[in-house]
Amino acid sequence: MSIAIVVPAYKEAKNIENLVKSILEIPKKSFIVIVDDSPNNEIENIIKVFNNIHYVYRGKKLGRGSAIIEGMKIIIKKKEIDKIIEMDADLIHDPKEIKGNLKIFENNNLDLLISSRYLKQSKIINWSFRRKVFSFLSNKLSKFLLGIPITDYTNGFRIYSRRSVEHIILNCGKIGDGFIVLSEILVELYFNNYKVEETSCIFKNRTEVESAVNMKEISNALLGLFKIYRRKKLLLKKLI
Repeated sequence: MSIAIVVPAYKEAKNIENLVKSILEIPKKSFIVIVDDSPNNEIENIIKVFNNIHYVYRGKKLGRGSAIIEGMKIIIKKKEIDKIIEMDADLIHDPKEIKGNLKIFENNNLDLLISSRYLKQSKIINWSFRRKVFSFLSNKLSKFLLGIPITDYTNGFRIYSRRSVEHIILNCGKIGDGFIVLSEILVELYFNNYKVEETSCIFKNRTEVESAVNMKEISNALLGLFKIYRRKKLLLKKLI
């Protein structure tokens, strides 16, 4: 069977070639979907030399979460794909970790494997103290409200089973369209009895490009978190 990688991109022309080259070094056959919200389609010219890439140019910032779900909808049409990987375009997630993560995913028959920045074996490189504190506290708040035994609700380096992606397409993307979709997906899968686990990772902060996250997205994410909390309560009622 084959794997697919969905990559949301925003102003990542400097990084995309190195990312694609690293992904294509994975032994398993890979199909890559890049969903680009940049103001220009510079990435399209860079990736023309590669095979097995589907490029979606949206032309404006419609949100990381909606980009992931749009990519999943394209991938799921390919019957031979049984595992879907989500990762960012800016090389904060090391493609070299994919091979080991796939082994963990397959050996444990998982539906979702999250690469966590907060396990003991994990490393965070080039993050400011302020950013570390904000991320740590937001994850603590998520864990308090949502009650899932996971340390990292918001890292976008994940592996999904085909059946979990089918569920995501039908049920997620209703709370918001940014990073909050990561937590929405986690709640939908966990409380519908999909098998979810974490693994350690090395997270290297972006240094050359501007952050793809702004304060408006952060405030929307906080509002979305409380909407997900209400969704969790509804899912729990169904389980009783």
